[in-house]
Amino acid sequence: MKVVIAGGGTGGHVFPGIAIAKELKKTINNAEITFIGTTEGIELTIVPKEGFDIRFIRSEGIVGRGIFKMIKSIGKVPLSMKDSRAILKEVKPDVVLGVGGYCSGPVLFSAHFMGIPTIIHEQNTTPGLTNKLLGKFVNMVAVTYLESMDFFSKDRTYLTGNPIRDEILKGDRNRGYDTFRLNKELFTIFVFGGSLGANKINKAVTEALVYLEGYKDKIQFLHQTGEKDFNFIREFYQARGFKGTIIPFIYDMPDAYAVADLVISRAGATTIAELTACGKAAILIPYPYAAGNHQEVNARKLWDFGAAQMILDRELNGKTLFDLIKYLFEEPDAIGEMERISKSLGKPDATKRILELVMSLIKTKKEGTGK
Repeated sequence: MKVVIAGGGTGGHVFPGIAIAKELKKTINNAEITFIGTTEGIELTIVPKEGFDIRFIRSEGIVGRGIFKMIKSIGKVPLSMKDSRAILKEVKPDVVLGVGGYCSGPVLFSAHFMGIPTIIHEQNTTPGLTNKLLGKFVNMVAVTYLESMDFFSKDRTYLTGNPIRDEILKGDRNRGYDTFRLNKELFTIFVFGGSLGANKINKAVTEALVYLEGYKDKIQFLHQTGEKDFNFIREFYQARGFKGTIIPFIYDMPDAYAVADLVISRAGATTIAELTACGKAAILIPYPYAAGNHQEVNARKLWDFGAAQMILDRELNGKTLFDLIKYLFEEPDAIGEMERISKSLGKPDATKRILELVMSLIKTKKEGTGK
């Protein structure tokens, strides 16, 4: 059985694809999985590290770019379609799954016109332009939220949740303390801004450290900075005398979640899925330029339920962040309640649900062709 998984750009698109790929390999011994992405996205390094084959197409995002970049991106569409068709003809997949990101469009459209069964997964409440268009062509649509079903044909759309890697649920707190060289006696704040880091969050945390001076013997940080801010942020922590581990990128996310007493992060769909599956209390800072402002929609859903606190990006500074950290540190019952509600919202079986849809598509194809 051969499956192509198309999408990428950020960890929010890549990691759900990897979760599905791992579950597929675990379930079907002879499964052959090929990822399709671009050389500009995080999939370039993450997918091979996870042990999967990846091919690349010439594709760039169109929406939300300057006019000249938009024209250049549109000019690459015929090339991306040509690349996609060539890869699909070579691989001959039984099904193609789109997990989001601009490169998923050319691959899924090509697969549709080649008669290959197709399925997409929509992570956010409001679909982006690519998935809105793909939803009119693909055989099946899997969605994270009930509200998303209004954008697609009801008879082909299924509520699954957002897939997370199975290992996310297998983090070990004690192992995490050793892995990240953290003190078991201190309150641990895990900060990350997505796979590439978030400069606005990084700066706000450094500003908050000034206000947190009186807490430096009670708290510690595990902070994923991204490559660009790493040296500056590490030096700031050292200068202020705060304990913790500062790192450009964290591969061992399960143990990172396990050691966290509080998470400070953006509000991408995959992050939300992982936080709720693990039942973590969080301060969410939605990225304000996400397509359709979907991160704020994601964060507000958790905030409304009481599963997280939220600071809008325009309101983020050292003082607003400090106030929430101080409140949550001094009110452990509030954190406990957030964790309980967060856990109740998680859908840890989303990966299996999507895999069932993929398998049903393959079965339908075989029955239709008599093979």
